Amino acid sequence: MHIELLHHAAQVLADIPNPTPSAPPGSGGLMKILGWAAWVVFGLAVLGVMMVAGKMMIDQKAGHGGGQHAQSLAMVLTGCIIASVASGIVGGIVTAAGGMA
Repeated sequence: MHIELLHHAAQVLADIPNPTPSAPPGSGGLMKILGWAAWVVFGLAVLGVMMVAGKMMIDQKAGHGGGQHAQSLAMVLTGCIIASVASGIVGGIVTAAGGMA
């Protein structure tokens, strides 16, 4: 009885249509804007890391500690992680939708 129930459930699930996702009309422009935004965000991330490194070098030369720079670096790297996750989500959506170009 259980095997028949599982077999019937498998047939029902196999009969469910699996439509291929497609991008809505006009989504190419949105993807272009998201791409540009990603380039700007990652450019700012690199600039932020370089600025923190420069401040650390200047303060090291002056004999100051680096505690506040470690906090700044942690914030910049946290921003990099968030931007990378967002980029991965958008990339997954584009791939699932068949490359909205």
